[in-house]
This record gives sequence, C-alpha cells and structure tokens, in this order.
Amino acid sequence: MIKKIGSFIIVVILLAAAIIVSAMTGSIKVGAMELIQGLLSGTNDQVEVIKDLRFPRIIVSMLTGAALAVSGVLLQAVMKNPLADAGVIGISSGAGLVSLLVVTIFPGLFFWMPLFSFIGGAFACYLVYALSWKSGLSPLRLILVGIAINATFTGLGQSFNYRGSYAVTSVNQAISSIFTMKTWQDVNIIAIYGIIGLLLSLLLSSWCNMLSLQDKTAKNLGLRVTRARLLISVVAVLLASVATAIGGLIAFVGLLVPHIARILVGSDHKVLIPFSALGGALLILTADTLGRTVLAPTEIPASIIMTVIGGPFLIFMLRKSDRVHGN
Repeated sequence: MIKKIGSFIIVVILLAAAIIVSAMTGSIKVGAMELIQGLLSGTNDQVEVIKDLRFPRIIVSMLTGAALAVSGVLLQAVMKNPLADAGVIGISSGAGLVSLLVVTIFPGLFFWMPLFSFIGGAFACYLVYALSWKSGLSPLRLILVGIAINATFTGLGQSFNYRGSYAVTSVNQAISSIFTMKTWQDVNIIAIYGIIGLLLSLLLSSWCNMLSLQDKTAKNLGLRVTRARLLISVVAVLLASVATAIGGLIAFVGLLVPHIARILVGSDHKVLIPFSALGGALLILTADTLGRTVLAPTEIPASIIMTVIGGPFLIFMLRKSDRVHGN
C-alpha cells in the first residue's frame, strides 16, 4: 500500500513539475513567479501569449497520453495480451486513415473527425479480432496480425498525406503528432470525449479484473464475458480514436505505461487505470516538451521520440512473450 501511495505522489509531483517547466520554456521564456503573477493579474503580454498558445498544447498532450495509456490497459485486459496497444495493432492508424479519407472527400465534415476516427478505430479492432481468430485467440498471432494491419493503414495514410492537397494538409493532425498550434477548441473536444472515456474505464475496472480469470470462472462469478469484452473494447477504441483525432498517431504509449504501472502499483485495474492515466499524461508531456526544446527552433514530434523508446521495448516484450507462450 505504501509503495502504491508513494508512486501516486511521485507521479503527481513529476507531472506538476513537467507542466511548470513546459509552460516556462520555449521561444518565450518566463520565470515561475512571473508566470504565476501573469496568470493571476492578466496584465503580462508574454504570459497571455503562453496562455493562448502553450497551455492548449500542454493540456492536449496530457489528455492524449492519458487516453492512449488507459486504452492500452483496457485492450490488454480484453485481449489477454500484454503486447496490445492501439498504436501497435492498428487501431490508431485505422482511426487516422478513415478520418483522413472522409475529410479529404468531404472537407465540410472536418469538425466530425472524432466520430470518423472512432469508426476507423472500431473497424481496425474488428479486423484484428476477425483475422487473428483461428480456433481461439493466440496472443502472438493477434499481435502479429495487428502489426500487419497497422503497417497497411499507416502506408495508406502516408500515401494520402503526400498528395499535398489543401484538404489533406488541413487534416494533417490525424496522421502526425505535432502538438503545435493546438487551440482551446481542441482542448474542449479531447476533454469531453477523453474524460468520458476515462470515467467509463474506471466504471469497467471490476470487469477488467474478472477478465484476467479464465472465461469459465468469470462466467461462474456472474460476468457476461462477451458483453464485457465488447463494452470494454468500445471504450478502448473511443479513447484511442479521440487521442488520434486531436493528438495524432503516437505508438507505444499503451504498451510502455501499463507495464511500468503494473510494476509500481500492481494489476488491480481500480488502481492501475488512474495511475496509467497520470503516467501517460506525464510521458507524452515530457516527450513533447523535450521535442520542442532540445533542438529549438526545430521540433521533434512526440511520436518519433516514442518510436525510439517504444521500438526496443516492443522487441523486449516479444522475446519475453516467446518465452511465455513457447512459440
């Protein structure tokens, strides 16, 4: 218990520190006291610029990380696969591709991107289930099918991206992960859908715990397994889709954060889900802050930083999975 409470306190402190550092650093630099006084008084022009341009970016990156991390927790619970991640098995790329296609053909539907992202993510999730099912679900086959679907959707999305039309450029956020020029409207969208998804995931935490048991045991405990898997999958797709629609394609968040979280706070989803949300917010905010400050004025997208970190971690997990499943 002490380890869990201590882990929560440390992550909250680190997240608060990351918010302050991210707000203070960049093309406009202010001190901590100047930032606080400016926010309270509303008379400091530099702080007003930070409030309009940098704070939406900070909030969007945090909510994107939280949504992707919790989506990974839910997918790993429902698929019983420690490698499941929306960015790895194609749900995020499916969400980005469908929203890109629809908005390219019908630019007037731009503000419905979260809905189209959800449809694309749900379609990709269905493909992963359908194509990996062969007398049951093999964890390794499921992740390999997911990687193939992700590669296909990513390739198709990049093909459209390089067409260079205005419509494609205007929806570039669906296939990139640069948080530049995020607005308070973006904050409103991801806050509404993201917070709804996070609250629903907390309500489903007891079902996630029961799904860790054998299906027969879960049924004997009164859980309707198929209905539980469907509802949890819907919430996971919702979180991954809205994160993709507003924050762009970022892989490995749902892989890295839940595994580290399990080491720190255990596998009880009532604790794991909120801790993963905080950890995901901290990870993406840190990646975005490093990406825009290390080589300033050039920016490194958070997705590239996550790929550099997440690629070796996925290889490590695959090798560990081989040992577990004997394939």
